[in-house]
Amino acid sequence: MKTIALTYHLKDIDAIATKVLEHLESKTLLFNGTMGTGKTTFINALLKAMGSNDTATSPTFSIVNEYTLPKDKVYHFDFYRVESLDEAYNFGIEDYLASNHWLFIEWPERISELLDNEQTLTITKIDNNTRSLKLTINNKLLTEHNAMTEPKF
Repeated sequence: MKTIALTYHLKDIDAIATKVLEHLESKTLLFNGTMGTGKTTFINALLKAMGSNDTATSPTFSIVNEYTLPKDKVYHFDFYRVESLDEAYNFGIEDYLASNHWLFIEWPERISELLDNEQTLTITKIDNNTRSLKLTINNKLLTEHNAMTEPKF
């Protein structure tokens, strides 16, 4: 298991996003943090670092947003309002999980039975301008199916 802990000022979020991307070992990233800690803001910085011209918005009501990368795409999920696995299956979560695209998942505990938790990013608000971030990569859970074998983006 590999863990990286960083504390950053919001003005430095783009550099921190680039640093996080350098460490990722699969295209699935689970986001933990309380409401308002900046999960979607960090996803926006990741998109920018990946070369996307899209702006991340919270998919709380749509459940999933799609963003375009130069050679790939990102599916950004917010499962805060999902109350059951059946609800996730009804919108086709298994197809998204089986895709070879980037998956950024907020509130992953709502569908934990479907996830391996190989990479988690926990964001904690220290004050209005400062966050701490902990990236945990469980290498033992990476498989041939979910480990990155191609350039990251």
